[in-house]
Amino acid sequence: MVDADGLLPLATEIAREAGALARRRREEGVRIAATKSALADIVTDADREVEQLIRARLAQARPGDGFLGEESGAERGTSGVTWVVDPIDGTVNYAYGIPHYAVSIAAVTGEPTPEAWTAEAGVVYTPVVGELFHATRGGGAWLGSQRLAVSTAADAGALLATGFGYDPATHAGDLERVRRVMPLARDLRRAGAASLDLAYVAAARLDGYFERGLWPWDHAAGALLVTEAGGVVTGAPDGRPGREMTIAAGADLAARLSSAIYR
Repeated sequence: MVDADGLLPLATEIAREAGALARRRREEGVRIAATKSALADIVTDADREVEQLIRARLAQARPGDGFLGEESGAERGTSGVTWVVDPIDGTVNYAYGIPHYAVSIAAVTGEPTPEAWTAEAGVVYTPVVGELFHATRGGGAWLGSQRLAVSTAADAGALLATGFGYDPATHAGDLERVRRVMPLARDLRRAGAASLDLAYVAAARLDGYFERGLWPWDHAAGALLVTEAGGVVTGAPDGRPGREMTIAAGADLAARLSSAIYR
């Protein structure tokens, strides 16, 4: 059996170190290193450097573990634990100097795919604000020493968050999805960092979140935060968060969002 509480201090220490590096590089100036899936989908030198730091620290501390990172790909381990890492979630914000980005680190067991893994520990750290959201399986979700609980949406409607893909061909579908969901909404936010959207659902700063097109590293830590805060994370394929859809909220709102999105 994996000691989830034992994994959390390592994730926390590395997230803080990685976040400090990301912040220093942002202050020094950012260079766009490449584009990925589309012209708007960028990666900076800092993304790569921060992920290299995280990967090296994890390999040093737990050499038998696997690794799945946004920038450097996947490597299977022998311990049964895989670390799923987004070194800078919110890269476009980061590149533009918008201080809404995060380091996301999760430890999972089982097959290293969202359909099969079990999240054991997760951290979402915001270097600029200095907030560290963390959770362990069965141990609750926390912001520092404050235990988190998802909200119950009020009669005035839910404060929702979403995001749009980088491929212009998907935007019409994204906007149509927003149109279907808006009758449930008090208002809508589109902040540009999925891990923080999920952390904010866990912290009741948002009532719910939905987005198409997430990668495993986008939601691995954040989804654990939501479920440990008493919420529901669902989506597609197979009712799990994935490329087709991710939905996170309290149970009642998650069901209503699903009905609106899939109708």
